[in-house]
Amino acid sequence: MLARDLMSDVVPALKTSDSGSQALSWMDIFRISHLPIVNNLEFLGLISDKDIYNLNMANEAIGNHKLSLFSPYVYEDQHIYEVIELASRLKLSAIPVLARNNEFLGTITTNDLVLHFADLSALKQPGGIIVLEINVNDYSLSQIAQIVEGNDAKILSLYISTPSDSTKLYVTLKINRTELSSVIQTFERYDYNITASYMKDDEGDAMLKNRYDLFMRYLNI
Repeated sequence: MLARDLMSDVVPALKTSDSGSQALSWMDIFRISHLPIVNNLEFLGLISDKDIYNLNMANEAIGNHKLSLFSPYVYEDQHIYEVIELASRLKLSAIPVLARNNEFLGTITTNDLVLHFADLSALKQPGGIIVLEINVNDYSLSQIAQIVEGNDAKILSLYISTPSDSTKLYVTLKINRTELSSVIQTFERYDYNITASYMKDDEGDAMLKNRYDLFMRYLNI
C-alpha cells in the first residue's frame, strides 16, 4: 500500500492568503493539528495550530507573517510503513504527499493511516491469534508458516516485537481460523513456547482492539 492510496479526499491545503483562523477552523473540523501550505502546487511547508496561536494575529493572512515552517513529506510511491515511521517520529497529524517532480498531491491524516493499516494488517478479518516466544537465533518464518499451513490454515498477518535488552522475540500470528487446537499442538510438538492464544471471537476482538488503541497512542492521536 503506497502513499498515493492513503491520501484524504477532503482535507484541504492552505494558501498563503488564507487566514490563521481559517486554518484553525479546518484543523478543528478534520481533527488534526497540522496543515500543508501550498501555492500553485508548490509545497511550502507544514504549519501547526501552535504556530498559528504563536502568531497572535489569527485573522490576518498567513503569508503576512514570517513563518518558520518545517517541511516533512513523503513521495507518492513510498510504502505505508515509511509514512507511519515519519508520522510517529515527528508526531504529525497530517503528512503531505508529493510527486517525484515535487508537486504537491495531497495529504494523509493519521486517522486515514490507521484505517488503511487496519485493512493491511487483517485486523478486520475473523480468525484466531497465537503469540510465540522465540529465541532470536531460532526464528524461522518458513518453519512457522509450514506449521500453520500444515494444519490447513493460513497466516493473515504477523507481528514481531523485541523487548529491550532481550534475546527473545514475541511473534504474534493472526490466523484465518478460530479453532486453533491442532495448530497449537503442532507448535508445542516443535518445542515452541506459546505465551498466549485467542480462539474465541470476543477474545480475539478484545486483543485486536487493544492493539488498535496502542497504535493510536503510538501515533499520538
